[in-house]
Amino acid sequence: MLCGIDHVQLAAPPGTEDALRAFYGGVLGMTEAPKPPALAARGGCWFRAGGVQLHLGVENDFRPARKAHPGLLVADLDACAVRLTAHGAPVEWDDGLPGRRRFYSADPVGNRLEFLAPEPA
Repeated sequence: MLCGIDHVQLAAPPGTEDALRAFYGGVLGMTEAPKPPALAARGGCWFRAGGVQLHLGVENDFRPARKAHPGLLVADLDACAVRLTAHGAPVEWDDGLPGRRRFYSADPVGNRLEFLAPEPA
């Protein structure tokens, strides 16, 4: 049946594409992916890095995802935390998942993001 996840969709309020590009592209180093013209007309933006695809779609009655979130694997968790902090994003460490180091942050519109890596051997 299922064989993987194609993408994760998060919502954003209208007119926030520049802030999303600065965060996902600039801070996280993701590449913006072109949207098909019919979908581009709706606003929002898509990003990818490695096998991860995040789609940010415009929602007029936007409310940030505060519990639901993507879990993003990173190669250097500490460097990621430093980079996010340097750009004003929150970093909240959580040691509640055995075998993983992780922290939570938020994008510029308040969507929750989890960043994690395996515990060192």
